[in-house]
Order: sequence, then structure tokens, then C-alpha cells
Amino acid sequence: MKTVLVAAVALIDADGRVLLAQRPEGKAMAGLWEFPGGKVEPGETPEAALIRELHEELGIDTWTSCLAPLTFASHSYDDFHLLMPVYACRRWQGIVRPQEGQSLAWVRAGDLRNYPMPPADIPLIPVLQMWL
Repeated sequence: MKTVLVAAVALIDADGRVLLAQRPEGKAMAGLWEFPGGKVEPGETPEAALIRELHEELGIDTWTSCLAPLTFASHSYDDFHLLMPVYACRRWQGIVRPQEGQSLAWVRAGDLRNYPMPPADIPLIPVLQMWL
């Protein structure tokens, strides 16, 4: 089974809320809510992938020094295994705006279970609830 490396981030605003993005129509698992991020390209570090993805998806800039390793997810889907390091980020430049037509929501940790998520993201909820 192929392993896919995806980096994700818990963007945390000044009020302690976490950003979720809804997967747009036409993508796998469309309609589910997830932490921003994306595939790590060959030769790219997870941190570099997040910096690139945050710029592409949300129009914001951040730096490796602002990405704190938090936890990881490891989940087998039908056709691949997902390995996903998850970082926390409280500092970025710019205003978070959807760049790819996705819906966004700033969510309190206690409300994360109200948003349907891909199976790999669900075990991250208690980690964030303990951490925030």
C-alpha cells in the first residue's frame, strides 16, 4: 500500500479558535471539514509544504519558526496510507481568505466534533482539546 505524506496545521487565532476548511465539491471527501494543509512534494519538507499550501489556499504567509510540531495522524484508507504531521501556528502575515472556493470556519476546540471530518482528522480533536 502506498504511503502519502500530507502536512496539516492547526491555525490558532487570538481568541484560541482553530481554522477548519471544508473540502470543495469535486475533491475526494467533499463537504468534510479538515485542518488546512496538503501533500508534501518530493524534495520538500513538511514545513515548506505548509508554508506553500497556506499561501496557495488561504493567502497568508508564515515561517518555519512559527510552526510548532503538535502531533501526527496515521490512517489507512482503502487505496493508500496517510501519514500526516500536524503543526500548531499562531503567527502569520495577511488575512485568512479562501483562495480555492472552500468554506472556512473558526471553531472553538470544544465544538470541533460538530464538524464532520475525514477519518484521519477525528483522532486529532482530543489532542487539540487538551492543548488549547
